[in-house]
Amino acid sequence: MSRFVSLPRVAGLALALSLVTGAVSAEPVFDAPANGFRGQVSARNENVVPGSTAEVTGRAFVPGQQVTLLRGATVLNETPYVVDAQGNFKASVQVPADAVPGQQPLVVRASNPAAAAVVALRVSPHLPLSGQGDFQQTSGKLVQGLYQSAYSAGSNALFVTSAVGRPPVTQSQLLKVDPKTLKVVKAITPAQVPDAKGGSVFAVYGVGVDDANGNVWVSNTRQDTVAVYRQSDLSLVHQFPVGAVPHARDVVVDAKHGKVFASAAGEDHLSVFDAKTFKALEPITLASGVDDEKFVPMSLVLDEASGKLFTVSIGTPEAAVIDVASGKVDKVIDLGNAISASGVAFDAKQNRLYVASQGTDNLLIVDVASGKVLHDVPVGAGALNVAFEPVSGLAYVTNRGAGTVTVVNGEGKVVGNLDGGTFPNHVREDGKGNVFAVNKSRGAEDPKGDRITRITPAKR
Repeated sequence: MSRFVSLPRVAGLALALSLVTGAVSAEPVFDAPANGFRGQVSARNENVVPGSTAEVTGRAFVPGQQVTLLRGATVLNETPYVVDAQGNFKASVQVPADAVPGQQPLVVRASNPAAAAVVALRVSPHLPLSGQGDFQQTSGKLVQGLYQSAYSAGSNALFVTSAVGRPPVTQSQLLKVDPKTLKVVKAITPAQVPDAKGGSVFAVYGVGVDDANGNVWVSNTRQDTVAVYRQSDLSLVHQFPVGAVPHARDVVVDAKHGKVFASAAGEDHLSVFDAKTFKALEPITLASGVDDEKFVPMSLVLDEASGKLFTVSIGTPEAAVIDVASGKVDKVIDLGNAISASGVAFDAKQNRLYVASQGTDNLLIVDVASGKVLHDVPVGAGALNVAFEPVSGLAYVTNRGAGTVTVVNGEGKVVGNLDGGTFPNHVREDGKGNVFAVNKSRGAEDPKGDRITRITPAKR
């Protein structure tokens, strides 16, 4: 979203626009500005690709203002949009078929009174579906609001989280699912938050398994904390207090060292706990290599054999390599073309990171030793999470906006682009050749949403 500024602060821009559009008018160039103007504009659709239509909306404008959209010197609407009595406008923008994917800057120009702004319209790459015959897919409906899953070899079970809506969240479940039948074996609703309004519960989002102690850890993002449940019956083992992990997202367990790591999305650190005693240990601070910016951790992936933990930053184009024994950051890798990186996976055999980025709709394959980006692969709108499956050597990317799961090999080649249903949200491997993708729905009646899908390369 972009905030407008009154014309005196963008006088050069207004004059330039007048020149490039060839406007000839008796009206003064420096006409009445919108002093104190607080208009806001956004340009977003779930999947804007070349040849499609995007929606641009504005609010808090001056009723009656006329709005013109430009890309470079090209006017996108010959007839200006008129702001309604509530201060809003809505515009449909036709994206040309030859548009180059990326963050496309649009100039939004308002008149009577005058203001202007630049807003980014993200044009995503369009990948047609492909490779369906090369993969076996088995899907099952679970519950509304699926977020993440994690496979436990010790229990031979999937643990899946779900949460519905915005605070106060009253509908949330932790599920134990049979990985073969994809049927729910056990389900529980977390306890209510003490003294919370609206009957909100400790809703579960991220999930990680601790086979050494028979536990499953979850993140309670809305309450800024984490919790521990028993794998066998999903009974609550320990609920950490509100505020223990600010905006907790991912959680992973290092059984070898008896440590648990949780990403504090929005902060610049990982929270660390003892897996047996649940005692909070020294957090791991992640310093950004970008001047005046903050490394904001998102997904986590652990390579237990090497003792390395990896995470990516949604705030900067960076990934971090952490030594779990010492709790020290080994290196921070500059990713380059990564906006809002959120997903990370690791290929231990090749020592490569796989990074999915929502803002650039791509998958980066990175050599950890050198820090070099080996491949930059367009995968689809809203590349959110990624899993590396070691048996096949393939990476699976969930593209939330495109509604696809893109399969990429180690050479950066797309070998399949599968229908992921509504809002593919997360994907996790089991180490046996399978990955499990979960998606969210547009509502309780959406037949393509709230599903878990097992994906395996077809046998030849």
